[in-house]
Amino acid sequence: MALYIHTIKPAKGSKHSRKLIGRGNASGHGTSSGRGGKGQTARSGGRRGLVLKSFKFLMQSTKKLRGFKSLKEKPAEIYLSDLSKRFNDGEVVNLMTLKERSIINDTAKSAKIVSTGQIEKKLKVEGILCTAQAKEKLLAAGCEIK
Repeated sequence: MALYIHTIKPAKGSKHSRKLIGRGNASGHGTSSGRGGKGQTARSGGRRGLVLKSFKFLMQSTKKLRGFKSLKEKPAEIYLSDLSKRFNDGEVVNLMTLKERSIINDTAKSAKIVSTGQIEKKLKVEGILCTAQAKEKLLAAGCEIK
């Protein structure tokens, strides 16, 4: 069918006739005019109005949350003192060995060495983040960092 001004029609079901309310009981929409029973919901301006007022009070009474919480997981912290207790000279320290010796949780995806404590053992650190001070202490002890 060709598209002309006299052939354009709205999509089927997109147009609705207006519901006539309050035209007597014979119309089927008399008495309470489709508003249900008595009280707040039967009045104009009721229904949502009072609910919104209580919601405003709720909004005002809740504390403001400043900033945001990052979804990125933080690395598990490892102390130098833990490394010196649980590892011997020349051993490799990586994510797997830390999980095996229960220093970090099995679900941890990354780890970071923090400079709490002292270390005198020569370890091989592979694939683990270090703080600047921890790196200095590890290198002073003769550790290899990769």
